[in-house]
Amino acid sequence: MAAVGSLSLPSIGQSSNGRRVSVPSPIPSFSTNHLAFRIRTNFSNHTFGIRTSNSTTHFAIHCMASASDVPTVSETKLNFLKAYKRPIPSIYNTVLQELIVLQHLMRYKRTYSYDAVFALGFVTVYDQLMEGYPRDEDRVEIFEAYIKALNEDPDQYRNDAKKLEEWARAQNASSLIDFTSREGEVEGILKDIAERAGGKGSFSYSRFIAVGLFRLLELANASEPTILEKLCAALNIDKKSVDRDLDVYRNLLSKLVQAKELLKEYVDREKKKMEERAAESQKANEAITKCVGEYQQVER
Repeated sequence: MAAVGSLSLPSIGQSSNGRRVSVPSPIPSFSTNHLAFRIRTNFSNHTFGIRTSNSTTHFAIHCMASASDVPTVSETKLNFLKAYKRPIPSIYNTVLQELIVLQHLMRYKRTYSYDAVFALGFVTVYDQLMEGYPRDEDRVEIFEAYIKALNEDPDQYRNDAKKLEEWARAQNASSLIDFTSREGEVEGILKDIAERAGGKGSFSYSRFIAVGLFRLLELANASEPTILEKLCAALNIDKKSVDRDLDVYRNLLSKLVQAKELLKEYVDREKKKMEERAAESQKANEAITKCVGEYQQVER
């Protein structure tokens, strides 16, 4: 995936040997308040309901719940920690915890409706965030624990994101925005979004949708600003909101790159110090062994 920039943290709190470490940095934290990567929500009394909007193979689930049916942010975070019990390095964990708060508010907003573009956006952000994580198996398990904590299906997220990525790779600037005149599974997904965003159903715009749209353009090699404008118009989504959220996304990604570089520098320094200490210890042991040997020879 082409880099857009790269998220960051003020401190890095856990090394590979389990000791907590701190690296001072002027980089602001990935705060839902400070960086405006946030969403407001109000719950009113609605009963839970499911509406399916069928195209050939696509459906959307609309969840409307009363405030009493909605889990708290703390419960969602606790579900995540229960599902994934191993420690997560601070550089990743801090952002994951703030992301899950953000997505909790999106997930339980009254107008929330899952769709594949949202999934693509989240998967893109997650993969960028977790790039370079020590073990691939852990990265997969963390993803599953995160999505399940929100009472959603991680396989659906991954499958839908893959489906849209494969479709976008086969598109160009013209065909990408011409989905309304064609038939197909992904075209049906985009048409459903356009209908709901146009007022014919429940639609809640989010920053993950903005990132999902950016990913479609990226894979289709459609980098011209006018293409994004036309795609937003076809989907009935406000381009100004998309532009604003993509700026936040790029800023966060660039900060993550900086934080990872700081972490790498710190780990490299610590590794060098450990090697130097080990070498000094080895020399000391050799000197002691030599002295003991010489002493024993004198004694004889």
